[in-house]
Amino acid sequence: MSTLPKTFVTPEEYLERERKAEYKSEYYNGEILAMSGASRRHNAIAMHLYGIVDRHLRTRKCHGYPSDMRVLAPDGLYTYPDLSATCEEPRYADTHLDTLVNPALIVEILSPCTEAYDRGRKARLYRSMPSLRELLLIAQDQYEVELHRRGEDGNWMLLNAVGLDASIELLSIGCTLQLRELYENIPGSD
Repeated sequence: MSTLPKTFVTPEEYLERERKAEYKSEYYNGEILAMSGASRRHNAIAMHLYGIVDRHLRTRKCHGYPSDMRVLAPDGLYTYPDLSATCEEPRYADTHLDTLVNPALIVEILSPCTEAYDRGRKARLYRSMPSLRELLLIAQDQYEVELHRRGEDGNWMLLNAVGLDASIELLSIGCTLQLRELYENIPGSD
């Protein structure tokens, strides 16, 4: 992710531009952040993830969104997670219904160029969302997922699942994610 020339942009200006743009950009603290394209591996993992979550959510009163749904974190971060979901009635930032404000689950597929940002500032901003229960980070270069889960006391705990025989339970949407299914036909190190 690269930063475009440093000219302060208001959230309103960003949204006006973004709704007309050919390519997605994130926004934080007055800056528009250009998004880089996803790798073949990233896209393959995303397709598996969408299929798994979609099949699961069809039997529930939950809503899942792919990476075209913008999410607004309380500190003013407008971003496009790889997947977001809520089991409450979806709430949006405005009448355009294109910026979700109450995800219970956010998923990011880590890329080499954005991993530090996704694990750092972006993860902190996500975890500041009152509605968020879980943040799932998916590795591309190995069979591993990392789940940040908000406990009943409001504190966050970290859970890892490693290897194709591993699984991780996503309590926020009531789904057990099998890594073998997530990484099916995707070569990697185990």
